[in-house]
Amino acid sequence: MAFSSSLMTAMRALLLGGMDLDTSDELLLDIQHLHTAFRVHDHFYDAVDDISLTLHKNEILALVGESGSGKSTLATSIIGLHNPRNTKVTGDIMYNELNLVGLNEALFNRIRGNDIGMIFQDPLSALNPLMRIGEQIAESLVYHTKLNEKEREARVLQLLEQVGIPDPPLTAHQYPHELSGGMRQRVMIAIAIACKPPIIIADEPTTALDVTIQAQILDLLEDIQKEIGSGILLITHDLGVVAETADTVAVMYSGQIVEQGSVYQVFEHPLHPYTRSLLRSMPQADSDDEELHVIQGTVPSLVNMQRTGDRFAPRIPWMPASSHEEHPVLHEVEPGHLVRCTCYKTFYFPDEKEAAAAGAPQNANEGE
Repeated sequence: MAFSSSLMTAMRALLLGGMDLDTSDELLLDIQHLHTAFRVHDHFYDAVDDISLTLHKNEILALVGESGSGKSTLATSIIGLHNPRNTKVTGDIMYNELNLVGLNEALFNRIRGNDIGMIFQDPLSALNPLMRIGEQIAESLVYHTKLNEKEREARVLQLLEQVGIPDPPLTAHQYPHELSGGMRQRVMIAIAIACKPPIIIADEPTTALDVTIQAQILDLLEDIQKEIGSGILLITHDLGVVAETADTVAVMYSGQIVEQGSVYQVFEHPLHPYTRSLLRSMPQADSDDEELHVIQGTVPSLVNMQRTGDRFAPRIPWMPASSHEEHPVLHEVEPGHLVRCTCYKTFYFPDEKEAAAAGAPQNANEGE
């Protein structure tokens, strides 16, 4: 499997000196020390553990990590979709000087769709199977705007055309099961942008789509961002998508941010062992290696998650315990580039040590 030509172009630009970021200084979302804990039996366990992030206007912030890292939990915490009976959310999620943590449902309903749009990763389950597409897109317009019925109908058709639906009038009268996966995802995007929200959360928007449709959806998101100036939180496990689309990157593992920086910093100078492992497991178009790197073990369950020390340490057992901080924190290694734990200073892959012993040249850093 090789990278797409557009992805190769993006990565070449990264390696030749980075990409110019056209991000405004206007702060849209300011998340500080966020904890989201779920109740399992009689105990609460943090799925999101002390996360701090910011999102600016015209910025695409990619949140990267394996399934189970806490990415979607962070997204649903932002828009308040957790059941308060079995969830505890603490910390601050500031939007327009309003803290979304603990916000009552009536106020949240005024924000969802109007100020924060959400693109869910499974459109077939997110869409109502008993409602026509046009009615579902119009719902947020009814709730958040003063458009009359004819104006709403016109806006629905405009949105369907904007997201690349070939026959908007026909699609508006169809049901979700009558559409392809790519078409349903476009409908989800139309719903998310209906009220031109300043913030869009895209949770795995290209999952289960073929490569061609993936590229079309990503291009569409970028076009919409440029048109309405939104800040986009892009949640994905696909580093190829990140390299091609994002401005900034936060790598998440076991509920924590382990590395954060511009897309150039993270791809050109990856530091945390988890980031380097993810990048090493990507297929490379110009590599002679037939085998991909496999990260040992799996992301631990919520109950079994290691709560002290470096949470990634059990998956790199060849590294001595002394290389890890007892209480890892995020260190700023250069302006805007943060990494958790100082273990990155001595980290190596086993085959690098073997190659060095055999006299073969090896880069100490996978990004170099």
